[in-house]
Amino acid sequence: MTLASGGVRVQLCGTLHLERAGERLEDGLPGRQGRLLFAYLVLNRHRPCTREELAEAVWPGAVAVHGAGLNPLVSKLRRLLGVDALEGRSALRLELGEDAHVDVEWAEQAVHRAESQVALGHWAAAWGPAIGAMLVAQRDFLPGEDAGWIEEERRALGDILVRALEAYGVATLEMGGTELPAAVRVGRRLVTIAPLRETGYQVLMRALQRQGDVGAAVAVYGELRSLLRDELGVSPSPATQQLYASLLAEP
Repeated sequence: MTLASGGVRVQLCGTLHLERAGERLEDGLPGRQGRLLFAYLVLNRHRPCTREELAEAVWPGAVAVHGAGLNPLVSKLRRLLGVDALEGRSALRLELGEDAHVDVEWAEQAVHRAESQVALGHWAAAWGPAIGAMLVAQRDFLPGEDAGWIEEERRALGDILVRALEAYGVATLEMGGTELPAAVRVGRRLVTIAPLRETGYQVLMRALQRQGDVGAAVAVYGELRSLLRDELGVSPSPATQQLYASLLAEP
């Protein structure tokens, strides 16, 4: 049986997880280097990767020294995953099958769905995919490992997390009612992890306003204005200034 024969699930965020047709396989990966090789192949599974590229991913900066060590890892992966799972010789591509579920890919697709539903004004429909993307993106990618491609993926996941929080924050804000406390929490979290993006401040200000705490909403604007002036030498966007004006107009 090969990976592409169906039912493949891969988790790269948090604890590495590899499942095929209900069978767990991650313990069969050939050590730390085998896990790195597998993770890199998963991330790049839609294109061939040269052996030099793969060696650099496993042994950053030491390809000339350790490149020959790639062959045993590839052989062990083929034994574990099936001979048809790794296509090619000078360049390799991992075949997982069309129905494979890879957590980082799913998170990116989910945040796109959430943003699309927000753009359409379908607040309840945005709620589920936004939460799903958040749950994946907030877990550490390959924890304990350090390489340029790993840091790049962590940055990409960090962006997905912010976008998912923004979609979730807008959705809960517009749903209102019992969802307003969630909008406040998400707004505060966005302000903390993305302090120079105004969406979090806007969500937080509007949620506090709808809860009747206009004073707190005005204070949030003051914090944003000071931060943008000190860090970037700019003022809040016209949309945020308009929101601030609406706060001042509250009776």
